Amino acid sequence: MSNPFSYAGKRIVVTGAASGVGADLVPLLAELGAEEIITVDRNATDLGTTNIRADLSTAAGVDEVLGQIDGRVDVLFNNAGVAANMPIAVLYGVNVLAPRRLAEGLLDQIPAGGTVVYTASMAGNGWPANKDVILELLAIGDWDKTIAFVEERAEEFGDLYNFTKQVMQVHTMQASKATIAKGVRSNSVCPGLIETPLMVDFRATMGDQVIDWTASQTGGMATPLQIAEVLAFVGSDASTFLNGTNLLADGGFTAALTTNQLV
Repeated sequence: MSNPFSYAGKRIVVTGAASGVGADLVPLLAELGAEEIITVDRNATDLGTTNIRADLSTAAGVDEVLGQIDGRVDVLFNNAGVAANMPIAVLYGVNVLAPRRLAEGLLDQIPAGGTVVYTASMAGNGWPANKDVILELLAIGDWDKTIAFVEERAEEFGDLYNFTKQVMQVHTMQASKATIAKGVRSNSVCPGLIETPLMVDFRATMGDQVIDWTASQTGGMATPLQIAEVLAFVGSDASTFLNGTNLLADGGFTAALTTNQLV
């Protein structure tokens, strides 16, 4: 029997690869046998087979990346992300518009059996309350018009980082119907707190009290490798019947919240 967790012979794209989860995901995929790993990040890295330095906060930056990726892509890991201390155009560009544009731009290069994996967040679990406006936002399509929509209505959306992750959970579900028609699965992994360099920004925007309390409910934060391993599972052939799934990897926080066990 072949190993469904193997990446042997596969060509992979990983965004946000220079640090945090991405920096652990790339060597893990290499260890699992990936044939080629193309990394995309605003910072320089030599972790991949091919490394593209790019600004994913603009449509032009994303299109530049698309122009540099030729041939088959078996798995796209849309992993790059920023915190709420970024301007709205950067926050929504990196967290929402770039992963969507990359996935749509590469779809014809992903063969049947391939997959798109988004790094979302448990911070997006509140999407049901905003489903209608999220679907309205996703229907816009145009990059600049989407940014303008968010800027004009930002006060309605509460925490803007959380809203980006709500959008990505809904996008994952919405996109999965179209991609599976081509034999390509679309899923997201929704981590809780992760001990990465980005935690400095989260502490600045959310406050130490919220971060420390949340971590106390699940026995601490995840390591980047723990989340990288979940991403690798979702992108592998071991998950071939997962599609349109927002897979929680939050150490049980959402389960405790749902069953009234947080203290």
